[in-house]
Amino acid sequence: MQEQTKVVRFEQAVLPHLNAAYNLARWLTRNDQDAEDVVQEAYLRAFKFFDGYRGGDSGACEIDNPERLALQHADAQVLREALEALPVEFREVIVLRDLEGLSYKEIAAVAAVPLGTVMSRLARARGRLQLWLAPRMSKER
Repeated sequence: MQEQTKVVRFEQAVLPHLNAAYNLARWLTRNDQDAEDVVQEAYLRAFKFFDGYRGGDSGACEIDNPERLALQHADAQVLREALEALPVEFREVIVLRDLEGLSYKEIAAVAAVPLGTVMSRLARARGRLQLWLAPRMSKER
């Protein structure tokens, strides 16, 4: 019975993040099957250590207004190209922080790097994105 309760709690805590985990893995691996494998391994590991989990702030997502959705859709291709141009270690921290909303501490745990490395990679990644995006975005506007 206790194992069944663990499964239910795990599903409630983790399954809402399945799509985000897959999207991140897909961005990092650039391959559907590799992304599925990465997510499966991550979820198996998360289940193994779930007994030590004490809850966390998943945060509620705000519903975007139509104007914001239209702008996001228009810029999605340019952003996708910019992200794909980044080295994988920079792309990883940008996706985790700016697209998935993880804290620096959470990113450090996921990427298995020190907190200072996360901050450094984010700064460098954002600088590269700015250099890549600025000329392209100004042409479209």
